[in-house]
Formats: sequence, structure tokens, C-alpha cells
Amino acid sequence: MASALDQLRDLTVVVADTGDVDSIKALTPVDCTTNPSIMLKALQSPAFADLFDAEIAAGKAAGSTPLQIADALTIGVGTVLAGLVPGRVSTEVDANLSFDTAASVAKARAIIAAYEAKGVGRDRILIKLASTWEGIRAAEVLEGEGIQCNLTLLFAQCQAQACAEAGAFLISPFVGRITDWYAKAQGKTFTAEEDPGVLSVRNIYAYYKANGIKTIVMGASFRNIGQIKALAGCDRLTIAPQLLNELAAEEVALPRVLSPDTAKADARPRLTEAEFRWQLNADAMATEKLAEGIRNFDVDHKKLLGLIADRLK
Repeated sequence: MASALDQLRDLTVVVADTGDVDSIKALTPVDCTTNPSIMLKALQSPAFADLFDAEIAAGKAAGSTPLQIADALTIGVGTVLAGLVPGRVSTEVDANLSFDTAASVAKARAIIAAYEAKGVGRDRILIKLASTWEGIRAAEVLEGEGIQCNLTLLFAQCQAQACAEAGAFLISPFVGRITDWYAKAQGKTFTAEEDPGVLSVRNIYAYYKANGIKTIVMGASFRNIGQIKALAGCDRLTIAPQLLNELAAEEVALPRVLSPDTAKADARPRLTEAEFRWQLNADAMATEKLAEGIRNFDVDHKKLLGLIADRLK
């Protein structure tokens, strides 16, 4: 029997949630996703030691700031990853810009220009933006310019609806972080079929398919392979190497769970900004996890800036 991973690949586009070169080479995903936490880990690994040294030297010579060097390192890592996968590399806009539409658009344009200068076309890159109202509006502008976006830190149905209305190329609804919140709040563990993170993605997928929405649903942030198998058939799933390896080692039948054919129509009026903010505010889990995710990504970005500043000394 084929492994669970091979069966999943027949149903879903598998994406590696990592910047680890060896894992990507071994697991051969179609795409790979990064975020500030993944970038910090990748740039502290031996695989990128030479890149780190080279960009520090170049930065010293040019009188660059730590932020400018961090940006160059991010593009450098992304360029390497783009050479390892046939599809897309997701690169994240700075978390501290999550509530500034104009600054997010400017940063995204700069990221795309830097990749193009390295010979990596915009068709190989997805710009990651937090699913705040401002981030979604930035995606709307960028999509209009042919810069496709991955809306991340998505925990609520209102975020998914607003992303679709903005014409976002892809969303990354988080599974494990939703589950973590409810497990703590309710003091219980969940089976895959009752897992609130799994159910959230299923609901988003059904809404998109029933209404002919083209935005790709890519489930993210998994805690175990049970959550992954419960979403077999989702457009894409971005999975950490450890869980990919577990799926590769398991030989059990993996049935399709999600299918466009089973979705039922669910028309909703377009969200205004006030309605979006109210619905997000009314969802304690989504409000807390979105804020926490932005803060944590900013912390790791600042850690990278600190490492660079130390090296510049």
C-alpha cells in the first residue's frame, strides 16, 4: 500500500512548512512556506552560514542597517528555496506592518523587486500578509498588480470571507492554534472529527466551494497527523517536516474527506469594515490568536535583527 503521504499527494497539494534545505530535498514538496520564526531558525542553521556571512560583509561595506541586511537575507533564503521546489515560496511582510496598508504594499513591492533582481519571477513568490483588515486591503491592491498573496494568521470565518472578497490568491487558515486555544479554554482534548481547528477549515472550504470562490484554501499549523488526514482533499496543506515524515511512514488507507461536490450554497452579503471588525472582536479565540501571532512573529524578527547587529559589531 502507498504511504499516507503519497495518498495525500493524490488528493491535495502538499506544501512544506519549513526553511530547512535538507527536509525540502528529502520530502520534495510542491511549495514551501516561511515566516519570521522559520526564517530565524533557517538563518541559524549551517545550510545558510555562508549566506549569512556574505550578507553581513556586504552590509558592512555598504553601510546597511540591520533591517536592510535582514531583508537581503530573507530574499537570499527564499531564492535558495525557490531553486528546490517547482512551485511557490511564501515570503512574509514584516509583522509590525500588519496594521498599515500602504507600508505593507510598499514592502511587498520591494520584496518582489528584490526577488526579480535575483532572477526569481513574481510567479514563483507569494507575499504573506496577516489577515487583519489592513493586510487584506493590501492584498487587494497587490493582487490588482499581479502580485499574488498568501493571507496568514487566519482564525475566523469573517477573515476568510474578507480575503475572498479582496481576491486573495490563497489563505492559510490555522488549525493547531485554534485547537490549542479551545483545549486550554475547555480543558479537554479533541478527536479529529470534533477538533475545532479542523472544523473551521472544513467550514471555510465548504463556503468557498459552494460559492465558486477561486481563493485557494491551504490548511496550516498542524499538531498531529490526525488533523491532516481529517482535511484530506483540501486544496493545499502546509505541513512541518516531522509530520510529513510521520505520514510517509504510515501505510493505511487515506480516504478523501473534503470535496467541492459536497459543498452547499451559503451566500453572504459583502462585509463592511465595521462588520469585519465586529465579527472578529466577537470571536475571542480569533482575536487573541491573531494578536498573539503578530506579536510572536515580531519578536522573532527582532531576534534576527539582534543577531545581525551583534555580527556587525
